[in-house]
Order: sequence, then structure tokens, then C-alpha cells
Amino acid sequence: MTDTTAEPVLLTDRQGPVAILTLNRPRAMNALSQALIRTLTAEILWLAADDAVRVIVLTGAGDRAFSAGLDLKELGAKSGLLGMVEADGERPNPIRAIENCPKPVIAAVNGVAITGGFELALACDVLIAADTARFADTHQRVGVIPGWGLSQKLSRIIGPSRAKEMALSGRFITASQASDWGLVSRAVPAARLMDEAMALARDMAEVEPSFVAAYKQLMDEGYRLPFGEALALETDLSRRHNTALRPDELEARRAGVQAKGRSR
Repeated sequence: MTDTTAEPVLLTDRQGPVAILTLNRPRAMNALSQALIRTLTAEILWLAADDAVRVIVLTGAGDRAFSAGLDLKELGAKSGLLGMVEADGERPNPIRAIENCPKPVIAAVNGVAITGGFELALACDVLIAADTARFADTHQRVGVIPGWGLSQKLSRIIGPSRAKEMALSGRFITASQASDWGLVSRAVPAARLMDEAMALARDMAEVEPSFVAAYKQLMDEGYRLPFGEALALETDLSRRHNTALRPDELEARRAGVQAKGRSR
């Protein structure tokens, strides 16, 4: 799976406060080459620090694949490279970059999301899938242990039984199944995928960025804690944040919510 053109492996488009990142290796089913991993990681880090960007949408070029995962042909050409790619440390890691991004990252899953591509989608905050999308964990078929969190995240999202069904068989599930299982927020007609993702992104972009970052961090940190500790975390942040909120700010925002509700 090597690129045969000089086209960039990642495309970036700006639509106001929303940045759209497109994995651009359609002939290789948007497989994650070393060049794409480096470029994607760097771009996520750059956008995370750009105050003009409030939301990121991640998708794949073409209609066949969001991403087929790591480029195994490239990795197989050098002994030991596969083990280093998914390891923590100094190597570029797009999963960590997305997870640590203070801004919402929406995955617009336009085709198959397989193995490393599946892990990439799961790193995002919200997944919206085209009705033609499919998901699979095929680590077992190539004899590779996941290193970007799939073995732990999947069971927490869809339950251990369904996670093991996918992990130990390599079976694909449809976008409809993924929606039923709670793996994706929703499945939409393929022709409307980007419209739906952008509409959500624009709604998120209307919220004050520091609030979004704090709320996202609260949810992410709480998800990793036992329930009682997570509630205590929320109570502490709520007390500190809400005590500092001025009545006039609250009233202005309440009026804004009402106005938005009347316009829909």
C-alpha cells in the first residue's frame, strides 16, 4: 500500500471555526502510512493550539474507507517497526493527539474502519457513520496485538460480549449495528454524512471554547474513574465554576438558548 502520486497524504480545509481533516490515500483505503501518521499527529497538535479553530472533523477520502488501519505492507518491510508504531514515547501518535485535544473531534466515518483505522475513529469524541460504513477489529487475522487502546475501549463502549465477538472473530458490523450497539452516535445516508457532521460541528463551535475544553476534560477524566469518584470530580468542578459565574452572564446565555430554541 504505497502512494503512487505526489498528492499530500492529509488534506486540511477550514470552514469558519471548523477544520476538516481528510485522510488522503484513497487508493490504499486511507491506510496509515508513517508519513500519514506523522502528518496527522502534527496537524492535530497544530489545530489544538489554533484559537481560530473550535472543532475538528476527521474523515477519509473516497467512499470505500475511513481507514483500513496501519499500512502493513510498509511496516513489514522493516523488522520491529510495527511494535514501535503503536508504542507510547516520542514517536508520533495520532490517537494520543486526538485524545489530548481540548477541542471536539468528530469522526465522519465514510467507509470501512478497520483495526488501526477503527482505533483512530474511537479516539474521536463523536462518531457519525455513513450507512455504508462498516467496522472490524482484524488484529487477530494478522496476529497483531492492538496498541492504541482498542482492546480496552471497545468493551467499555459496547460491552465485553459484543467486544469479544468482534475481537475474536474479525467479523464486520454494519453502520446500523454500530448505531444499535452505541458504537456510533448515529448512522446517516452516505450522501448526507458531511452535512450532518458539519451541522453538529457548527453547533459545538457556538459554545465558548474554554467551557467546551473543561466539559470535555471532565467527561473524559470521569469516564476513567469509578462512578463515585467521577461524581466527586463533577461536584468539585461544578462548585468552582458555577460560583464564579456572574448573574448577568447566566441571564445572557439563558436568553441565547431560548432564542436558538425558537429559531428551530
